Amino acid sequence: MDARFLSIADVVEVPSVAVVVDVMRAYTVAAWAFARGAEKIVLAGSLDEVLALKARHPDWVGLKDGAPAPGFDAVNSPGLLRSLDLGGRTVVQKTTAGTVGALAVKDASLVLCAGFVVAEATAGVLRARGSDGVTFVVTGEDGRADEDLACAQYIARRATETDVDATEFLRRADTSRAAAELREGVRQGAHPDDVALCLELDRFPFAMVATLEDSLMVLRPCAVPSPTDQA
Repeated sequence: MDARFLSIADVVEVPSVAVVVDVMRAYTVAAWAFARGAEKIVLAGSLDEVLALKARHPDWVGLKDGAPAPGFDAVNSPGLLRSLDLGGRTVVQKTTAGTVGALAVKDASLVLCAGFVVAEATAGVLRARGSDGVTFVVTGEDGRADEDLACAQYIARRATETDVDATEFLRRADTSRAAAELREGVRQGAHPDDVALCLELDRFPFAMVATLEDSLMVLRPCAVPSPTDQA
């Protein structure tokens, strides 16, 4: 498998297969939302779009980066989200980097959104797909976020190798700038457990696939094909 690791700005051509990585915290939060019962997540392009969608669908859950704000129901924190009951709900998510990265590759034939919590499941989908080339979109810090790059590199390895030690990849994420900012309280809308929750390798058994549905980019959980299915 030919793996390319690009920043959002470097995505100038539509890839065939894209894996959008945001460890801290968009796609850890998304995975937790599905674990808490959410049916789907709409990836919004702006805060105004979130509010407009909520105006049309008052039962939808609006989620954003940073501190709580009027009109929004939740913030981009796995530690805070894990206590919510989202059974059957639609979440509308807008974050600084993660959702932007997914929208940048919305025309790809397959878009997976990932963090460490769904790493093995994501690699399993890539193995089942058997793609020759995969573009990993490293969303944080203009493509320089080491937690996102480490996760992308780990998933790329797991997609082609059976025995990959995650220790060093997780260490890089744990010592990243994003982890430090979360621990030090630099980022608003955070919980003390956020870093640990973002580093729970393979916490969830599903991958997350984003597709265009009626002009909206919609993220849904995806079961991983079994080895029998892949044969």
